[in-house]
Formats: sequence, C-alpha cells, structure tokens
Amino acid sequence: MIRLALIGCGGMGSRFVEGVRALHPRAAMSAVVDIDPERLATAAEHFPEANATADCREVLDDVDAALVVLPHHLHHPVAKDCLDAGLHVFLEKPMANTEAECLDLIESAERAGRVLMIGYVMRYHPLVLALKEAVDSGTYGDCFHLAIWTEQYTRYHDGHWARSAETLGGGQLFSHGCHYIDLLLWFLGEPVEGTHTGTNFGTPWMEHEGTSSVAIRFRNGATGYHFGTWGARGTRLGYSFHAHCTEGMLEADFRTGQLIYHRFKKLAGLVEPHMPGRAIEDDFEKRVVLFEADSRKHTDEEMEHFVECIETGAEPRTSARDSLQSLRVIWRLYQAEESGTVADLRGLGLGQV
Repeated sequence: MIRLALIGCGGMGSRFVEGVRALHPRAAMSAVVDIDPERLATAAEHFPEANATADCREVLDDVDAALVVLPHHLHHPVAKDCLDAGLHVFLEKPMANTEAECLDLIESAERAGRVLMIGYVMRYHPLVLALKEAVDSGTYGDCFHLAIWTEQYTRYHDGHWARSAETLGGGQLFSHGCHYIDLLLWFLGEPVEGTHTGTNFGTPWMEHEGTSSVAIRFRNGATGYHFGTWGARGTRLGYSFHAHCTEGMLEADFRTGQLIYHRFKKLAGLVEPHMPGRAIEDDFEKRVVLFEADSRKHTDEEMEHFVECIETGAEPRTSARDSLQSLRVIWRLYQAEESGTVADLRGLGLGQV
C-alpha cells in the first residue's frame, strides 16, 4: 500500500478526498498537514486514521508520496523537501514561480528516481480526452484553430496570497491560464510565436492581470487562442473549447458535458460583404452529439494515474518537463508584452532543460 500525505488541506486539497478513498487498498492517506487548525481538523475528519499535524517535516519519514497543494510560492521549498526525503510528489500547478525553481525540482526528482507529477487536471477530464481523440483521429480533417474560453468570477479577500503578483507568480494567466496553455501545446504541438494582453481593469483586487488574452501560432500553421477572466459578472460560454477543423467544428461544452460536431450542410455560395452571414442559415447546419462525459470526477482519474506511475515507474501524462515548457511559454509571453513585441516561442521544449 502506498502511504500518502496531503500537504495543504484547503479548497483544492479537499478535491482529493474521494479519489484517495477510491484507491483503497492500493493507497491510503497516512498524514494530513496544514497550518490552519480548522482546515486541519476538517481533513482529519475525512481521514481519521491519518496523522494530523501542522509541520510536514514530522511525517516525511512515515509516508511514500506527498500531495502538495499549497500557495504557489511554497511549491518549490516544500516539494524539494519531499523529493529530498525520497518521496514521490504530486504538485499542484503551476510547478513553481521561477524557472530556476522548476529546474531544481526536476533535477531533484530525477536524481532521486521519484515521480514528480504536476496537477494539470484538465488533461484527465473525459471531455478533453474525447476532444483530443477526435482531433487526433483526423476524422474531422486537420485542426487549424483551437479556441479556449474560461470565464468566471474569482475575487480573493484582502491580504490573500493570490492577490500578490510575487506570491501568485504573475496573474490570472500564470495561475489559471497555465492549464490552457498546457492544453494548446498538447493539442497543437510546437509553438512558434505569440502575444499576450492582460489587464486588471474589472479585477482591481488583482495586482497583476485578472483578465487575459493569448494568441499563439504553431509550427504546423495552426493557431491557438485562450481567453480567461476572473472578472466575469455573467457568461454565455463559461468553459468552452472550439476546435475548428477542415471538415467541421468540434465543441467541448463543459456546461452540458457534451462533445458536439458542427458542420454546415450547405457550404456553396459567397457571403456578401455588406450582409455578413446571410448565405449561411441555421437549417444548413449539422449538429451531432459525439460524446457525453460520464459522472466520474476527473480528479479521481488524476489520482489513479499518479498511483499507477508510482507502481509502474511510468512517466506521468502531466510530467514536470512538459510543465516547464508551458510555463516557459507564459514567461516569454509576459516578457514580450512588457516590451511591446511578439514573443518568440521556439526552442522552449524538453531539449532546452
């Protein structure tokens, strides 16, 4: 049995409760750690057999793996301690706030021969997996554009660590948008160039941007786009992915859990410039539901994958090396935004570690 320690029992940490329970007897929670007494007590209720403590150093010798779910600026020091103690580590995204810290963790994991898996949970979502399979199959032609929208309202209280650019590591793009930069690279391949535009207008509680727009061109000619905001007071798209392919458009609608194929039945004719859209009527459109996500939580899939990697020695689907590439893209986008240029995104992959 793999003995797990949950380090950080707040909101994101609590998402592992059911996933870990479902893994019994392959794995069990042996320790829960948090400096907040109330959060620690709640975690102890979920795992009454676990050692509950405010100091993670007290449990490093008694467990095999750690789930590190802490504020971003604490990822590196705590994960480093765990790896140096010989533990496998699941580390919530983003991996760390600087490239040097990321490299240090990668080197520590490889030196110790331990799994270091990054919490890009969207790669385990059944709807994302279904979309990836559909795009890769070629059934719907070549994907020439992938657009991702994430519109939500997230406002942290005064003094919260996520308001600070230093402790958060940047703004909305770095903290949350990193999920979707990771997915754009996973779907479309090697990035070539890109731009980022961010603002805290509408999210004045954020020191850095609370709203973000990213456009990336890839080596194969495809383009990717991500719009994310923590300032949405209303939304229609919510969380939605649109993969435009040469034989139609694939839509992942997270509100309904459906993967939908759209294609115009009648594509002949030109649209007059002064009447855009007139040649394409609703009754010319084909709409087919290809897939409906099951009810199993993708967080449970993520935990099962972590345990499988520990058991088999396989590299995680969301490896630290892949994570570093997507973070390098974000840092390069930030730098180009500051200088008013287009970011050169070439050569940021594994060979550059």
